[in-house]
Amino acid sequence: MARTELGAYLSARRARVSPDEANLPSTGHRRVPGLRREEVALLAGVSVDYYVRLEQGRERTPSAQVVDALATALRLPEDGRQHLFRLAGLSPRARAGTVSDRVDPSLLQLMGAWPDNPAVVFNRAYDLLASNAIADALFGGWRHSANLMHVVFTDPDSRTFYRDWRTVARDAVAGFRLGHGHAPDDPRVRQVLAELLDTSPDFAELWAGHDARGKSLERKRFQHREAGPLTLTMQTFDVRSSPGQELVVYHAEPGSPSAGALALLGTLAATARHEG
Repeated sequence: MARTELGAYLSARRARVSPDEANLPSTGHRRVPGLRREEVALLAGVSVDYYVRLEQGRERTPSAQVVDALATALRLPEDGRQHLFRLAGLSPRARAGTVSDRVDPSLLQLMGAWPDNPAVVFNRAYDLLASNAIADALFGGWRHSANLMHVVFTDPDSRTFYRDWRTVARDAVAGFRLGHGHAPDDPRVRQVLAELLDTSPDFAELWAGHDARGKSLERKRFQHREAGPLTLTMQTFDVRSSPGQELVVYHAEPGSPSAGALALLGTLAATARHEG
């Protein structure tokens, strides 16, 4: 029987936990990094045979108690724990096609009232659904693609634009994996996944790591062609009126060089609107 997403995730996460982190003695030669299967079974309080069947896809319906114990044994953060429960079929998944690409007009109005804060709305496939003028200026008018995953992995300029490209790429894949877990049958999510697996070896390598986590408060460093270097704080919000949509807002530290660069971007955005 082919390995399931559940089994692949357990195997990948097991490889990320060292015996020291799990408070286990590190003895004998280890052929693979991380914990052995029997060690995970011991920590989770299940038989080795049962755990092996889970990884191999011969067992697909663990109880909530077992999944919770596995999440603890593998030291999963909350996003990872919820992802594991979804893969085990123990929490609801979104139905395919239920995510609207229509952005609430009141949200669009709010975004338009932020001349100094780039703001964008994405769906689970990381398609751009809406952006304000200064976000368009920051991202160069989305010339390459209106899909953020394609921007990161298929735009030749992305490794210059994102000064910490490797970190950005890793986080993008982890967020995309989390969205895929919510709606694995969503046709657009599946389409973007297939495209990236086919065209980007970097994406395929990161996807094989099975990292799943959402965005949190973080800083991103950009190198803009016209505004120069920017360091912006990014915050992400679920759009409650449209499950599956995310609002991302950037801001600069007041009085910092990045705030000055954002002001320049605002001028560029206003000029573009006037010329348009």
